[in-house]
Amino acid sequence: MEKKRIVTGDRPTGRLHIGHYFGSLKNRVEMQNTGEYDPYILVADVQALTDNFNNPEKVRKNVREVVMDYLSVGIDPEKTTIYIQSMLPEVAELTVFYSNLVTIARLERNPTVKTEIAQKRELFGESVTYGFLGYPVSQAADITALEGKIVPVGEDQLPLIEQCREIVRKFNSIYGEVLVEPEAVLSKEKRIKGLDGNEKMGKSLGNAIYLSDSEEEVNKKVMSAVTDPNRIKKDDLGNPDICMVSYYHNLFTDKDEYKTVCEECRAGKRGCVACKKQLAKNINKTLEPIREKRKYYEERPELVDEILIKGTEKARETAKETMKKVKKAMKLDYFE
Repeated sequence: MEKKRIVTGDRPTGRLHIGHYFGSLKNRVEMQNTGEYDPYILVADVQALTDNFNNPEKVRKNVREVVMDYLSVGIDPEKTTIYIQSMLPEVAELTVFYSNLVTIARLERNPTVKTEIAQKRELFGESVTYGFLGYPVSQAADITALEGKIVPVGEDQLPLIEQCREIVRKFNSIYGEVLVEPEAVLSKEKRIKGLDGNEKMGKSLGNAIYLSDSEEEVNKKVMSAVTDPNRIKKDDLGNPDICMVSYYHNLFTDKDEYKTVCEECRAGKRGCVACKKQLAKNINKTLEPIREKRKYYEERPELVDEILIKGTEKARETAKETMKKVKKAMKLDYFE
């Protein structure tokens, strides 16, 4: 049975956090180990430059940081191809071709793009670049250059995949059945909230626990987590439903222990400090093997480079074949 090609990726704007771990990384590891898929993961450095265009060194450094995070959680380079987006010029070329197939009005109507631009206007004012508006076109090129059939995404990313499908259908209607139309597969897990209760977890918000955080860093961050604001004294009756410590216990604690946490909180038998210490211990227990594996690669940067070189070469060969078919269909294969 032919394996289904999966294409996913992350922008290397910083280290990956536990939100990424529960949101996509665990799912990627599970899918690579089924034997049913042919997974590709791109490190989207070009897209990372959209809001880091004046700080390329940050993006360059984070490429390896993100790859080490992948490897530390169990992404196997023998089963999953990891590659760098900017090293595939075919993707940039496809992006240019696709830009003729989608209108500005259609891009501006994309809900994901609208949200992204609204967020970036808080940083850049009206000086938001084309990179944000054209993001769906670039992503369509990422997916189709590798002939991706499956794209695991969260609900907020569905409009991007639908726009990719529109571009594929329009291209194929004009030039013939050349491109593979991808299917979105919704991630099983929901987005993980930040320690402060914010729906989004991130470095700029200072509410994230990173996969590479030390035991001391985890302890410190957990102690700052938001709890029930109405609970002042240790024996006050608490409400675990509005407590971020309880929320994280549900992620890192087994069901029986989590049930006990909630019952003792509601009965005023569990103090917040003790509860936070227990949570920090559970998080550190989960992260310890990830830290150890990451340390292995941190001490062997040449292995990380070898994985990236091998993966990028493999991805580029696929992209080259796609581009040959595209150019032939578009009558741009002048000297073939």
